Amino acid sequence: MRLYTGGTFDLFHAGHANFLKHCRKLADEVVVCLNTDEFVEQFKGKRPIIPYEQREAVLLSCKYVDKVIKNVGGKDSKPTILQVVPDIIAIGDDWAKKDYYTQMQFTREWLESMNITLVYIPCVNKEVLSSSVIKTHL
Repeated sequence: MRLYTGGTFDLFHAGHANFLKHCRKLADEVVVCLNTDEFVEQFKGKRPIIPYEQREAVLLSCKYVDKVIKNVGGKDSKPTILQVVPDIIAIGDDWAKKDYYTQMQFTREWLESMNITLVYIPCVNKEVLSSSVIKTHL
C-alpha cells in the first residue's frame, strides 16, 4: 500500500515525526508531497523558515518517509496525487472540522473514482507541537 501526505514540514518537530510514524503503520510506502517555498509564501503570506531543500533533506532522513516529491500543483493537489497514485491519503485530524476537500481541490467522488481512502490521523498535543506555535517563540 502506498500512502500520500502533504505539507510544509517547517521546523520539523516531534508532532511531525509522530504523524509520519502513524502514516508508516498504515502503508508500506510513505510519500510526502512537500510544499515549495513559493507556494507557502503565496498561501500563508510568508516563506517558511527552513528552505525547501533543507526541509526535503530532513524528511528524507526520517525513517518513516520513503520518498519526497515537490508540490507541483500548488493549490490543486490532483496532479501530484496522480503522480503518486496512492491507496491512502493521510492528514491530521485537525482538518476534520475544516473543508479539506476544497483546500486540496478534489471531491469525495474523485477520491472514490481513484480508489483512494482519506484517513485522519490524531494530532498529539497540537498546541505544543505545531510549527506555528514554535515560530511565535522565535
